[in-house]
Amino acid sequence: MMQRKLRLIVPALAICSACLWTAGLLGQGKATDKPGEWTTYGGDLASTRYSPLDQINAGNFNKLEVAWRFKADNLGPRPEFNYQGTPLMVGGIVYTTIGTRRAVVALDAATGEMIWMHSENEGKRGEAAPRQLSGRGLSYWTDGRGAARIVYVTPGYQMVALDAKTGIPVTSFGKNGIVDLKTEDDQVVDLITGEIGLHATPIIAKDVIVVGAAHLAGGNPKSKIHEKGFIRGYDARTGKRLWIFHTIPQAGEFGNNTWEKDSWSYTGNAGVWAQMTIDEELGMVYLPVELPTGDYYGGNRPGAGLFGESLVALDLKTGVRKWHFQFVHHGMWDFDIPCAPILADITVDGRKIKAIAQPTKQNWLYVFDRTNGKPVWPIEERPVAKGDVPGEWYSPTQPFVTKPPAYDRQGVSIDDLIDFTPELRAEALKTVSRYKIGPLFTPPVVSNFNGPLAMLMMPSSVGGANWQGGSLDPETNILYIYSQTNPSAIGLVPADPARSDFGYVQGTARDPNAPAAGGRGGRGGAPGGGRGGAPGAPGAAAEGGGRAEGGGGLTIQGLPIVKPPYGRITAIDLNKGEIVWQIAHGETADNVKNHPALKGLDIPRTGRLGRVGVLTTKTLTIAGDSGVFTTPNGQRGAMLRAYDKAAGKEVGAVYIPAPQTGSPMTYMYNGKQYVTVSISGPGYSAELVAFKLPN
Repeated sequence: MMQRKLRLIVPALAICSACLWTAGLLGQGKATDKPGEWTTYGGDLASTRYSPLDQINAGNFNKLEVAWRFKADNLGPRPEFNYQGTPLMVGGIVYTTIGTRRAVVALDAATGEMIWMHSENEGKRGEAAPRQLSGRGLSYWTDGRGAARIVYVTPGYQMVALDAKTGIPVTSFGKNGIVDLKTEDDQVVDLITGEIGLHATPIIAKDVIVVGAAHLAGGNPKSKIHEKGFIRGYDARTGKRLWIFHTIPQAGEFGNNTWEKDSWSYTGNAGVWAQMTIDEELGMVYLPVELPTGDYYGGNRPGAGLFGESLVALDLKTGVRKWHFQFVHHGMWDFDIPCAPILADITVDGRKIKAIAQPTKQNWLYVFDRTNGKPVWPIEERPVAKGDVPGEWYSPTQPFVTKPPAYDRQGVSIDDLIDFTPELRAEALKTVSRYKIGPLFTPPVVSNFNGPLAMLMMPSSVGGANWQGGSLDPETNILYIYSQTNPSAIGLVPADPARSDFGYVQGTARDPNAPAAGGRGGRGGAPGGGRGGAPGAPGAAAEGGGRAEGGGGLTIQGLPIVKPPYGRITAIDLNKGEIVWQIAHGETADNVKNHPALKGLDIPRTGRLGRVGVLTTKTLTIAGDSGVFTTPNGQRGAMLRAYDKAAGKEVGAVYIPAPQTGSPMTYMYNGKQYVTVSISGPGYSAELVAFKLPN
């Protein structure tokens, strides 16, 4: 039964209807007379996160001052410490989701004054939602004749359409402005407790709304039977379902034969929890699909398992599959495709290619011809190691990208371990001796207290890159992306039959000689792991996701077990398939700078762990710190940094009182350029901050 809803609306100021604008990426999107707006989550339908604005540049970035701030403290029953939103700006109005109930607010673009607010109180349904809090944003739609709507998905997985001028639900959309996404899903989903939701935004083009699906982290599934993450298209005017794509192929559908022993019939997940991308000219929507149920154990789903961990191109109007490429066969590393693919019109050896570039957790950038799915550079199937977990199914090969080179480390070797001092290196060697290490695609192990305790994996189960994705300069075809260098320990233990029928779940074996009350390792898997990352690791307190899926990194005397840099930004030339530059992003953490074992040593800037989104403008690449530290002026906080996008040199930084937790954006209004960034963290509730140059 539908829960009672609470709608709070403040009278709206009138705004002018605005035409959609994108970065004008070589024919993609629609260029209009509103070039300073930011009308989609990714800046444009191509997900470039690019703006040609240049009023804010290397010469004046340090002069930025706060234009306005908007706090979330009164928008929900409790403070929010992980605000991941990227707002939109259309027609002089900034739109964003914010607060623990995922309220939608419309703000004056010059002052931050709230114009209207809408909130749905979903009661038990919201409390049971797998993807709660404010989410990552919302979508904008206009018919081009004056009607404009804001479309977003609630924590309880309902799609709401609001009048962009007033914030009032559009009664002609769905049922009184709402489409219940737990219905018409080609499966039975409990309206209250069904484990399906979404943090990402819908994406809209050609009057079609495409909506993804997300679930809880899959390290410890309750059952091998789970809700499936099917993807649907809806009419932007009426909310009528137009099509559905089965990410787990049903009987008789293409790819069903990759599921052995009828495992397709009960396996779930395989949703798209990341942002999606659209090419309007080709009429295609591109889906970055996650893996099926079970992040680290797939014995219940033998076979390669299409379309798990695949990039899938669909016809925007019909949902019919055009092409696909599977990045991981039968995944067991939680290498979900985490972010939007990026469209670029590139030139390779004199040949023009309509390309699509997909960043991944495993630190490869997969580049394809987006018209047909053919790799621009070879992607080779190579043999990989087979594991020994009882009942597991192993793919004999996995795809390996040959170009561009990986933008961060892959696999764990002795050479990767901390070596600031011989004593720290010796301690790291002793610790690692209890783990299985190896190259990328080394399979997980059953945890044994006497060894191996777990498989040490790098990139970790949260990446490499993650949901923030990358940014593209369409003028140079250089792509910019943040990644973190942090291993995670993946151990498996038999599931408790009283709690799960899954076979093996993530966990760490306990000392057989310890008292029974000592229990088994926590949710994080590795000793010291858990929901917040490794104690003492740089940036761990604000590592963007709350739950460290697969455990935080191992530490040696509070220092990360691997060498720095811990976080970096990489610039990749898509015309050449080469890395242009890399820099350590983020100041060295206080616990590294001030560590007694490092006293007297010259420690270069280490960068910081986290999940950081980048913004690219005419001359700059902009990104904030992911953790709190003592700034050069003695304050506790973080910095929003700007780099020369051609050379990677830091050219400016301004203070922010909490880490960046949502990707920045920029817009022009009344002749002034603004940069906004979402910040939050433990002890500092969600806030959207806008910067501009002084008058």
